[in-house]
Amino acid sequence: MHWNRRRKAILGLIAATPLVLANTAGPLDPKPASPATIAAQRAAAQALPADDGRDGEFAARGFIATLADPVIKDAKGRPVWNLAAYDWVDGPAPASVNPSLWRLMRHLKRHGLFKVADGVWQVRGFDLANMTVVQGQTGWILIDPLTARETAAAALALVNRELGARPVSAVIYSHSHADHYGGVRGVVEQADVAAGKVAVIAPEHFVAEAASENVMAGSAMSRRAQYQFGAGLSPGPQGQMGSGIGMAVAPGEITLIQPTDTITRSGETRVVDGVPLEFQIVSGSEAPSELNVLIQPSRVFLSAEISTCTMHNILTPRGAKVRDAHAWAGFLDEAATRFAPRADVVVSSHCWPTFGRDAGVAMLAGQRDNYRYLHDQTVRLMNRGETMVEIAEQVTQPPALARQWDNHGYYGTFNHNAKAIYQYYLGWYDAVPANLNPHPPVERARRTIALMGGANKAIAAARKAMKAGDYRWSSDLLSQVVFADAANQTARALLADSYEQQGYQAESAIWRNQFLAAARELRAGKMVNFSNQSADMIGAIPTRLLLDSAATRFDPAKLGGRQLAINLVMPDRRETAGVELTGVTMLPRMEAHPAPAATLTGPRQMMLALLFMKVPLAQLEQLGLKVSGDRAAVEAWLNSIDPVGATFNIAEP
Repeated sequence: MHWNRRRKAILGLIAATPLVLANTAGPLDPKPASPATIAAQRAAAQALPADDGRDGEFAARGFIATLADPVIKDAKGRPVWNLAAYDWVDGPAPASVNPSLWRLMRHLKRHGLFKVADGVWQVRGFDLANMTVVQGQTGWILIDPLTARETAAAALALVNRELGARPVSAVIYSHSHADHYGGVRGVVEQADVAAGKVAVIAPEHFVAEAASENVMAGSAMSRRAQYQFGAGLSPGPQGQMGSGIGMAVAPGEITLIQPTDTITRSGETRVVDGVPLEFQIVSGSEAPSELNVLIQPSRVFLSAEISTCTMHNILTPRGAKVRDAHAWAGFLDEAATRFAPRADVVVSSHCWPTFGRDAGVAMLAGQRDNYRYLHDQTVRLMNRGETMVEIAEQVTQPPALARQWDNHGYYGTFNHNAKAIYQYYLGWYDAVPANLNPHPPVERARRTIALMGGANKAIAAARKAMKAGDYRWSSDLLSQVVFADAANQTARALLADSYEQQGYQAESAIWRNQFLAAARELRAGKMVNFSNQSADMIGAIPTRLLLDSAATRFDPAKLGGRQLAINLVMPDRRETAGVELTGVTMLPRMEAHPAPAATLTGPRQMMLALLFMKVPLAQLEQLGLKVSGDRAAVEAWLNSIDPVGATFNIAEP
């Protein structure tokens, strides 16, 4: 069979084999804000700094146009994004939304094409991130082509419609998170990159870090990200209120084209399509591979994601490598002293710009002080013997920092960032031996509830706490009951109510999402899953990294301790990999094993279909995959690899 036809057949099998299975959910029953929540919202409003209107003006400045039809669809006509999803956010904050978060969403809901400076524009609101557009001599230089093919294509179509059609001459990935590269195939073709017509620029180690997050740990992160971003929650006063740095994550197709040029150090320069650019490497801050860009002729500094309209995460709740808050503050200081003084505008990969040199420097300096204060005070208390939970209760934001709106915790918070800093230095263990080897959650919950005198007594205590507005304690008690007996419907319903009120009160959009997502799942079952992986993105990751990821899904017990080797020959890539199974581990190498039990020969796409999509071997043999040697050994190996994307419970055992 001709390879193009085989490829289409394989892709059809992949499309029919979802990475994550979706569960249907029943109707939701959100509750109104309780009297305790109404009082908490009133107190939160009184504590907010004065609003001088500057953020609203900056968020609206330079607006050119948006799409007439707010719904962006995929190739099959299915909606993937609704630009108008938050148009209803206006007027006073409802009691079910923290007033500070409500204010943020009034600005974040804006969408369309905005002029930033001569030769520089941004498309905002088409995805979680922004796409920055720079006019080169012959075409567009695009920085961060959004999360999904569909939203990126719609953004570029708007640019060409309003500014005049031009080809894309270069793409710059600011960092290794999917919302900053996933839409690349919506704006450029692989053939043009291969032909040298389009440059793709990224920071050093970009591909390895993208693979680490989205493939190696992709399944766990995708499931946890449902809670962080509120996947399955509808936008509304009692539902999803954005994500703190944007509205939501577009559920379209994530794609990836490998970089053709790599930036390795701060101060490195490039002339890209006639435009001089200077880069700042900030890897290890918000992402393990990240850069900022000074667009020199336009005097625009793009600070990627080390500064946005909110305090960020030192350790994101969805899970990631913990970040270095000390280095982050240092990068912000370098940006404020070395780059921003040469810029008239500071833009980021999320939120709106900061206009004016002095305002940009002040914003960066304020965020620097915010991270540095949190870091230093956490370490100070850590060295006095305080645990991370104790530190998180003690270290609060000083009024001088809280007066700067973009230091507020709409995304990251002082509470969970203090814990992350502790983890960065000391790990999860607080040195109390009782916490060194505790019982796992279900067993601990059963013993705790029995000691309390049973579920009814725990529920009664929780009701009392809820009536007093002590939702933290009520959810602690009720979670123990649910983990001791997941079928206890009274406990599940009350725990959902307790989580819901905490979500309503949260200033952080992603804290809100996590509480409301848990409440929804307790009431109605698991939400529809989404994944950071796609066939296209996996296809762009080097083979060795993919095989290393597959090795993390190898269950040696299923192979019964058997020792053997399998060779994978991929003529289309001129690659051969040898997989050695030692009885306890799976060791991939990018060279043939000298004594394989079997050899598979076929296009790399087929090997990925076997390992990642779990397409049956027999089906791929019908499409042209060749198996020589011990076919039973191949089947045994494939059966010992867990599938990608197995879902799991979070709010219950």
